[in-house]
Amino acid sequence: MSLLRRIKAELIDIVEYLDNSQDIIAHRFERHGNEIKNNARLVVREGQTAVFVNEGRLADVFDPGTYTLNTQNLPVLSTLKGWKYGFKSPFKAEVYFISTRHYLNQKWGTKSPIILEDQRFGMIELRAFGNYSFRITDPQLFLTDIMATKGTFRSSDIAEQLSSIIYTRFSDAAAELNLPIEQYAQYLNELSELVHTHVKEDFLHYGIDITKLLIENISMPDNVKKDIFEFSRVQKIDMDLFTRFKTAKSIEIAAGNENGSAGRGVGIFAGLGMGRSIMDSMAGSSAKKGAGTPATPVPPPLPTTAHYYAAINGEPAGPFTIEQLASYAKVRTLEKTTLVWKPGQSEWCPAGEVSELDPLWQQVPPPIPTR
Repeated sequence: MSLLRRIKAELIDIVEYLDNSQDIIAHRFERHGNEIKNNARLVVREGQTAVFVNEGRLADVFDPGTYTLNTQNLPVLSTLKGWKYGFKSPFKAEVYFISTRHYLNQKWGTKSPIILEDQRFGMIELRAFGNYSFRITDPQLFLTDIMATKGTFRSSDIAEQLSSIIYTRFSDAAAELNLPIEQYAQYLNELSELVHTHVKEDFLHYGIDITKLLIENISMPDNVKKDIFEFSRVQKIDMDLFTRFKTAKSIEIAAGNENGSAGRGVGIFAGLGMGRSIMDSMAGSSAKKGAGTPATPVPPPLPTTAHYYAAINGEPAGPFTIEQLASYAKVRTLEKTTLVWKPGQSEWCPAGEVSELDPLWQQVPPPIPTR
């Protein structure tokens, strides 16, 4: 420090700190050699607390107000210094100004996903983010355990540590609620309150009070969300209509693949459907022509054969008769490993395990041997 600055510092008898920033939590008052004159004026503004430290030991604490520094209002420092009959000017001490205002809208988020188990979808990865607010309620504890000897301490200096605590408590709270995976987003308020309760006690150990904590969003992988949406729709709609819808969708997708076996299989299926539409149309036309003649008795339809659904291109398709499945088997769209289902079965199973479909494989030539 230059001679001019040293002389100027010794003449100054006001100890104060004007904070124009929005993120400084604590600041050490800078004075050459930490020297403070006798009867210097201490100004502590609203939202501040001043803490005197002597050789690493906490001394006197001042709330907002204006003070004259002497042995009467520095009892702890006087004891530490051994001033029985007052002190000579200047004296040495460190002065820290601690902000006690609220620090709002501090961001937090899960750096890595937490893993939860759902009975329907297995192990699921969840991520979350939100914000919190805090303030210093015990400046001495904060100064001792967090700030230590730093000259200036900002909210960003502790953000990562506080976020880690929130992340841990969020993981505990999510597991404690044990909700179906799709319902976590519906209970953000309840989950926020639960995490806040757990975190509040942790923060108090550092002299910090977390006044508010919010979880803004809980997300999961896109493929899991897609499965959940599908599962939700299946529970609320007619399964037969849903199967027909998915079949039409798979035909539309496979129709674009003209070279693959799936495309050929879909062509056969579309042909069968078209033939059925033509027959229905012809039947309607015949009915119109014979409207003026007496109706000829029509025998009842023959008993229907078993109808199967098959997983084609990863989507349920059907229903198909065994004859239709035989057409698929010939072009290898239907194989022994293809999953099939018919009314009465408890679950889908490979076609090769269904005894009723065994004749299909006898009509399919074996693969051409490779040389």
